Amino acid sequence: MTPNQVFYLIIGLLVLNFVIDTLLDFLNARHFDDPIPESLNEVYATAEYQKSQRYKKETYRFSLLTSSVSIGATLAFFFFDGFAYVDSVARSISENAVVVALIFFGIILFASDVLTLPFSYYRTFVIEEKYGFNKTNLQTFIVDKLKGWGMMALLGSILMTALIWFYETAGSNFWLYAWGMITVFVVFLNLFYARLIVPLFNKQTPLEAGTLRTKIEAYSEKVGFTLDKIFVIDGSKRSTKANAYFSGFGSEKRITLYDTLINDLEEEEIVAVLAHEVGHYKKNHIIVNLLLSIGNIGITLWILSLLVGNPILSEALHVSEPSFHIGLIAFGVLYSPISEITGLFMNYLSRTFEYQADNYAQETYAGKPLITALMKLSKNSLSNLTPHPAFVTVHYSHPTLLQRFQNLQK
Repeated sequence: MTPNQVFYLIIGLLVLNFVIDTLLDFLNARHFDDPIPESLNEVYATAEYQKSQRYKKETYRFSLLTSSVSIGATLAFFFFDGFAYVDSVARSISENAVVVALIFFGIILFASDVLTLPFSYYRTFVIEEKYGFNKTNLQTFIVDKLKGWGMMALLGSILMTALIWFYETAGSNFWLYAWGMITVFVVFLNLFYARLIVPLFNKQTPLEAGTLRTKIEAYSEKVGFTLDKIFVIDGSKRSTKANAYFSGFGSEKRITLYDTLINDLEEEEIVAVLAHEVGHYKKNHIIVNLLLSIGNIGITLWILSLLVGNPILSEALHVSEPSFHIGLIAFGVLYSPISEITGLFMNYLSRTFEYQADNYAQETYAGKPLITALMKLSKNSLSNLTPHPAFVTVHYSHPTLLQRFQNLQK
């Protein structure tokens, strides 16, 4: 293929992804006014359901606006040789390949984030505020953004520096060294995410002694699950939406409860939610997901090693001097169809795992409090109870509330 053909293939893939996502969103939006499934009638009163419909419609329109601006800006950047310009700016500052790449990605990622900043602000302080979700103040919003930039700069610089060093020193086998490095990084992050990353943004405190902790510990002992690290996170600092998650493995495993979850649910419902999370661990879902992610990274890096050095990729973006960072940009778009297929599989697997975790909670604790907990969480987040099946297939990592209800009623 000629560089010009590769360029238009890249443009075609970008447009195709946008069209598919827009079509899925449209199909999903057509179901916003569907009646509540009969088995879920108790989730919403009439006024609350009308509120959820307004919320869904407003977020849909806003999402359509942001995605349209994003694709427009992206296409303009491609057609007006934005990558070539940023590359020339980076090369005017340094001749070192690592420094050039860091400056190149730093400029692009920072500019992209600044472009989306007004949309992020509007979503948080207008839409989420309007429907009673937002608890973030402007100071927290700004500090979070600065911390995010700092983390992206630090971790991104380390990974990119290592990738380019491996590429320049190991030749076509660089992907093996890169795979090993990223594997260590991913495992480390899975182990210590709650200990090292979460405290940068949220306060975590051990769940205090009381009836809730007693019930959790009694369940943990019943199923033979050592759990001495139960933390409460100040999720209400930013939003009224609730969550709970399991992280780490081995001696670092812990369960984290949002304070909003504790406020919204009864103790029996909280234990049922935790039983679901324990189910993920008992069924080895965390290890399976980790191994699949590592395997996917390896395959991606191998394919990258076959293509990234091809000068046609750089020439397709109108950059005369081939480089790893320009090849990486072109590869990222060309690889997107495979990424989409991989994503479909991972979402399917995730939904399967959710059913298994629900079943485990029902078998070892109780199904009814889990159902009522899921209903309350859906109600409090104004969740969509009638999503389009195609939208679920592509985007949902969890089954719908109706599907989970039906599964637990078997």
